[in-house]
Amino acid sequence: MRRTAPNNTNSQAIDTALKYHRAGRLAQAEALYRKVLGTTPEHPDALHLLGMIAHQTGNHQAAIDLIDRAIKADPANPFYYNNIGGVYRALGQHDQAIDSYQKALALKVDLPEACNNLAISLKELGRHNDALGAYCKALSLKPDYAEAHWSYAMMQIPPVYGASGDMATARAAFSRELGKLENWLTGSMPSGAPQAVGSHQPFYLAYQEENNRDLLSRYGVLCARLMAQHRDIATMPAARPHEDGTIRIGVVSAHIQEHSVWNAIVRGWFEHLDRRRFELHAFHVGTKQDAQTRWARARSTSYVTGLADLRQWTHAILGKQPHVLIYPEIGMDPLTIRLASLRLAPVQAATWGHPETTGLPTMDYYLSAEDLEPPGAQANYTEKLVRLPGLGCCYRPDAIDPSRPDLAGLGIDPDRPLLVCPGTPFKYTPPHDRIFTDIARKLGACQFAFFRHPVTEFSRALQHRLGASFRDAGLNIEDHVIFLPWLDKPTFHGLLQSADVFLDTVGFSGFNTAMQAIECDLPVVTRKGRFMRGRLASGILNRLDLAELVASDNDDYVDIVERLVKDSEYNMQIRQRIRRNRHALFDDTDVVRALETFLAGAVKEHQH
Repeated sequence: MRRTAPNNTNSQAIDTALKYHRAGRLAQAEALYRKVLGTTPEHPDALHLLGMIAHQTGNHQAAIDLIDRAIKADPANPFYYNNIGGVYRALGQHDQAIDSYQKALALKVDLPEACNNLAISLKELGRHNDALGAYCKALSLKPDYAEAHWSYAMMQIPPVYGASGDMATARAAFSRELGKLENWLTGSMPSGAPQAVGSHQPFYLAYQEENNRDLLSRYGVLCARLMAQHRDIATMPAARPHEDGTIRIGVVSAHIQEHSVWNAIVRGWFEHLDRRRFELHAFHVGTKQDAQTRWARARSTSYVTGLADLRQWTHAILGKQPHVLIYPEIGMDPLTIRLASLRLAPVQAATWGHPETTGLPTMDYYLSAEDLEPPGAQANYTEKLVRLPGLGCCYRPDAIDPSRPDLAGLGIDPDRPLLVCPGTPFKYTPPHDRIFTDIARKLGACQFAFFRHPVTEFSRALQHRLGASFRDAGLNIEDHVIFLPWLDKPTFHGLLQSADVFLDTVGFSGFNTAMQAIECDLPVVTRKGRFMRGRLASGILNRLDLAELVASDNDDYVDIVERLVKDSEYNMQIRQRIRRNRHALFDDTDVVRALETFLAGAVKEHQH
């Protein structure tokens, strides 16, 4: 928070308010800011700082209104533009945020915070190279800028590879920059270094079909070491046992709402965990709430959400003295990785909301599944691997009433085979692009239905790369590929019912989408991956006794698709077998019973 130089009789009140503000005493700070505005209604500092309180407490529109008034009162202050950019960014309005940061830099070219913030919004819009350039500019202005150093290292893995994208080169660059970060943080702990954790994460590394354990272990050690230096973080007290022997379980998630992580993994715990033996404390660190949130809250022993900062969250978690903390999706949310990097419970476990080892020395166990892991899978994890039975989750089907889509309106020719490709753009990697051109060659007239991502640059990059692949194969992408808008669930299910085959992504498989295809009787074709994240759909098909749809390699994948499209009788037989066997996928409470056994055993082992 920056203010203009004091130049009036209100400066003492502003100075006192700032002390309260920085100490987290927001109500007292707000009262003083309003007192100043009572005498000077357009006082720019008071408007700006009151806007920052509105931003901190989630009232972003009020923040914009207040800071915009401050800008009108003092249009030459670059810090106002920088901070209103942060509010626009919180609202997901990244174009407006970028405009604000650029105005800040026009007023003060050597403002590293504005360069860093500009990089963040450029990244959110998928402008990967521009973001890297902005981080470099921030570091040139402030060489010890911890957040910019951190983010620059994490951004070496792009979200979507271009036509000439080299995954090995990106991987080597990430390792190199991670090494620089390790060396830089070994000698000293720069100011603000702990706050860098979570500012950017190596999320896209998981989409390379490589063993990431060593890289993520280095990353995880850095996270834990930095977070251990965080001021005002309480230490873990001994978890007291309940007199009745009840075990306290905490679930820390940003997605206790309608979301793939909740639907696939977490909901079954809330529905079926034995409350005579276990308390279930929900720590919802996200901001979205819906009917599923309310359902979860009603089934929680306690439910905590909406806290202001890391200190409040750690105190809330420690106050419940959980015996076990479970983090369903480490790697997807900034606050989650910060909390997970701390030791807040005697036993801490991750699971496959983001299906990759966390690398964190603070994580004791990784909850996975017998049907998803390859032989020797422990070598892929820094945590101790726990294989729950079956698919490792108690999944409830969507039970959606499908809405038949307007195929012609979507650009789909109902007379041509329709192959649904539902993965997000970053799930498709260059080594497997040939699958689509080979299928197109064998089938002739066919349509691949991809889906446009909210970040338009991601879809554009994938479309450009696939276009090059089709040209190299002597084909025209426009004859075979369409990119559909994101569909609501009823319409998506209707599309699945209209399709001929569901094409799973290779290397990083789909789970919820594959389950939805099965609900719609749609044959799923996949290839068994090297790691759990590439074996989700194959695990589903094996439980359905449909291993014949699991390809051994990319050529086999193409052959299976060709048969399903050209042999209508075989396609119908597969659909009948899906209908007959799919009950085996749903409401598997044996998984929850096994989870209970593990939890009780882990707590007992720790106590002894």
